[in-house]
Amino acid sequence: MAVSDYIEDLEKWQSEFRHSYPVTVRFSETDAFGHLNNTVSFVYFEQGRINFFKEIGFGEEWFASGGEGIPVTADLHCDYRRQVFFDEQLDVQVKVAEIGNSSMDLHYLITNASGKVCMTGRGRMVQVSRKTGKPIKWSETALEKLNVSRSQ
Repeated sequence: MAVSDYIEDLEKWQSEFRHSYPVTVRFSETDAFGHLNNTVSFVYFEQGRINFFKEIGFGEEWFASGGEGIPVTADLHCDYRRQVFFDEQLDVQVKVAEIGNSSMDLHYLITNASGKVCMTGRGRMVQVSRKTGKPIKWSETALEKLNVSRSQ
């Protein structure tokens, strides 16, 4: 399997994931050819990301009344490695790969019940002001939660 530019050593990269979310492929997520529609991987990435943030207690201020910052997806990429079909059991894994002043690079790994890699991905999230749309630095608390998640 060819490795993407964001993965130097696949085995090492895989071993660094600590947070996962189980998914069962629904019939409505398949296409006319019977396999998972290409767009659904991004929905799985999103759900994995949301569950990851909840698990580490990150982002509550985004939903708080009067909270200034909101997350936006600056870019998102998926590499399809193996076909996936209706009713397959998948494991969506998420990790923080890099933390910037107001952004983070997240990596995604989706494996099947046999542990075979089906999809890999990466994306950049940026925290911006609700009012101005300009980047807002992470708080010390946010940075601490992100850094702790990398070492768990």
